[in-house]
Amino acid sequence: MKINHLLLITVLSLAACSAPHEKAAEQPPVQQSKDTDYKPMANPLKKDKFIQINIVVGDIYKAAKAWAALLNIPLPEVRTNHLEYKPEFPYTYRGEPSTCDLLVCDIDMGSWVLELHQADEKGSSFRKFYDKHGNGVHHLGFEVGDLRDEVIQELQGLGFNTDRTFGAYTGSSWTIVDSEEVLGVNLNIKPAR
Repeated sequence: MKINHLLLITVLSLAACSAPHEKAAEQPPVQQSKDTDYKPMANPLKKDKFIQINIVVGDIYKAAKAWAALLNIPLPEVRTNHLEYKPEFPYTYRGEPSTCDLLVCDIDMGSWVLELHQADEKGSSFRKFYDKHGNGVHHLGFEVGDLRDEVIQELQGLGFNTDRTFGAYTGSSWTIVDSEEVLGVNLNIKPAR
């Protein structure tokens, strides 16, 4: 199924136009950089491997109900993901072992997933984002298969911090890359869904 581009544009527009969070006023002034030269990646992110839009919200139940109404779908399930560092399934934030709980709601959009997250008060990428921006698009996810390490190394070479968050689970992992200051959104790099 093709990505519904109109819906994607609508999602991103709604997130960008949401009521500003009180901390948003503290944003530094926009800086123009004309000397940055980004060379094409040897292992680029592929458009057909786009798998996810993640939106961080303050009230996941309210957001899930609104999305269900907008999409005319049954109310999606909200579940709790407990993330905790374990040697066999590490979870790190800023390179350090971490623990947090997330309320999560996945909405199947065909070839990709609209994922809602509500973070607890503990330190996490999602809490940091919410404290800074309020409701908004936290990351875009891409599946990269066996090229995960190569893609992460290339992103590091482009100057992106790739240790924002790392989590592993049976059969795959996810890496949140700090790219918000350049791309306007963070990236989620996954070997497989």
